[in-house]
Amino acid sequence: AGLDAQREAILREVKHRGWNLLEICEDVASGKSMDRRPDLARAIQLIEDGSAGTLVVAKLDRLSRSTVDFGTLLERARTGGWNIIILDLGIDLQTPAGEMVATVMASIAQWERRTISQRTRDGLSAKKRAGVQLGRRSGLDDDTVASIRKMRECGMGLRAIATELERIGVPTSQGGARWHASTVRSILSRDTA
Repeated sequence: AGLDAQREAILREVKHRGWNLLEICEDVASGKSMDRRPDLARAIQLIEDGSAGTLVVAKLDRLSRSTVDFGTLLERARTGGWNIIILDLGIDLQTPAGEMVATVMASIAQWERRTISQRTRDGLSAKKRAGVQLGRRSGLDDDTVASIRKMRECGMGLRAIATELERIGVPTSQGGARWHASTVRSILSRDTA
């Protein structure tokens, strides 16, 4: 569910239970990791400061897809005396059954994330072995690539080549005007692969 649907689910539950909602904290991020999630950190800090007693999330996989992260969060809640409620699973972590089901579901979410990642790597490897060019095709013509290679053979550095291409007005493979040393390096390595 998108953020709007998740927010609506939380608001419905808050109203149904007669709770006072302190704040909705939402990160536009994956549940893959709790790192770089400032609003999640804020929500936890509000709870640990005593401003709130429960963290309500619409979906477990939006909270965490890492069993390590989720286990750490569970332990923080347990030792801090606060609760986590996960609406899509109907789980209240203050019950032993709720804690057990949430832990199993977090393991499944992590497994799902890792399985998708593995399938993607396997699929890309198979395509590469079959000779399929991965990524965007270069929009550079053969003459431009030959010119870049010739400048490099003449001893020019990557930055110097980029500067020269800008000076003479050669567009990048995507039609831009700004060249970077890393782009030149990529073209040279692709050309020799």
